[in-house]
Amino acid sequence: RAAAAAAAVCVLVPAAAWAWAPLPRPSGTVRVAVVQPGVVDGAEARFDTGERLTRGLAGRDVDLVVWGESSVGYDLGKRPDLSERLAALSAHVGAPLLVNVDARRPDGPGIFKSSVAVGPRGPTGERYDKMRLVPFGEYVPARSLLGWATAVGEAAEEDRRRGDAPMVMDTLGVRTGPLVCFESAFPDVGRALARDGAELLAAQSATSTFQDSWAPSQHASLAALRAAESGRPMVHATLTGVSAVYGPHGEPVGGRLGTERSGAAVYEVPLASGATGYVRSGDWAVAAALGSLLSAAAVAAVRRFRRGRYGRRRPAGRERAIRPAPARR
Repeated sequence: RAAAAAAAVCVLVPAAAWAWAPLPRPSGTVRVAVVQPGVVDGAEARFDTGERLTRGLAGRDVDLVVWGESSVGYDLGKRPDLSERLAALSAHVGAPLLVNVDARRPDGPGIFKSSVAVGPRGPTGERYDKMRLVPFGEYVPARSLLGWATAVGEAAEEDRRRGDAPMVMDTLGVRTGPLVCFESAFPDVGRALARDGAELLAAQSATSTFQDSWAPSQHASLAALRAAESGRPMVHATLTGVSAVYGPHGEPVGGRLGTERSGAAVYEVPLASGATGYVRSGDWAVAAALGSLLSAAAVAAVRRFRRGRYGRRRPAGRERAIRPAPARR
């Protein structure tokens, strides 16, 4: 009976959620271009390739251009020539750019990975600093104890700095919530951006270290989950692939740019309004499942303890009869 009841709950609860959960409502479209330079050595060559590919988008009526992670390897404050080139690109294409700066800032110590909005007049002032860093890849946990990892692998020689809070950018034509690479693995980041009013999620990524493995495809697929959870379309733009776009239900939009590609692609991205059940309620389903498992484990442990301490009691009326000892002859 317990198994049947559990099976019924497992069937009925998801069915009820499917039937009554709030769904995102269509609210127009936006044309987003993704620029993927491909495998290019050096920050200057990477910037030049991204610039050339972006110039080819002129006349294609795009609303936003998204570059991948570390697409700009210099701080724009220290390189005004790059700021001017990006501003000219924005004016030439007729759309704002979302680039990603991986550089040391002149106003303080440390290296940040930052999503930066750029318009026809240069950087707009909106900058999002990556908050969740890749262990060992971007910082070494407990470096005083594990710093030796830098000598045996490709661990970060210097810890990257963390941002303070997520940001929804208003100067990109559509309210955009940027994420940087590893952050697309966390559902709560997309939820926070959707609650803050983001109409579009944009992940800027680089997985060139794993170029010939399954990792780029798996990483791109995470964007489908984040889109379905938040009810917001998501753009996954990378340096070397796989770049992909998903609609507000997690459905693929257009084709993907694979790891063998160097180019730019334009996507007609459907927008949506309204809040999904996850945006409204958060991780309650996971918490409830974990609580149920812990409760069941606690009940089982208590029963095992009581059986071990008190032994099994014999049911009434089932006492074994005591036979008299045989008489001696």
